[in-house]
Amino acid sequence: MTNDSVSIYERIGGHDAIAAVVDDLYVRIMDDPQLAGFFTGTNLTKLKGRQVEFFSAALGGPDAYDGGAMDEVHRGRGIEQHHFDLVADHLVASLKGAGVDADTVDEIIGVVAPLSGAIVPGTHT
Repeated sequence: MTNDSVSIYERIGGHDAIAAVVDDLYVRIMDDPQLAGFFTGTNLTKLKGRQVEFFSAALGGPDAYDGGAMDEVHRGRGIEQHHFDLVADHLVASLKGAGVDADTVDEIIGVVAPLSGAIVPGTHT
């Protein structure tokens, strides 16, 4: 059972847990030949920091996300729905690998899944 007054951010362990999940996520992404090319020349340290901010804010934590709008930062990169889905699958694996329970993983994917409309061209709802 979860306590609805406790944020997902708190339930999964806060900033340190999110940072560990993001680190693992990018290991998985960079090992995926269908995704690694999207990050050629990218400052991964900066990107991971933005991802930690994003997940913290999205999951009820105290960090503010001050990165660009999702559609703007992903525009023109050739991202298709199957790429988004691969990243989501890697996120699920990273969360489960960090010991996040299945119900909470589903909640997190519920927060992230709607972003495909801003990240994948032509899928705006």
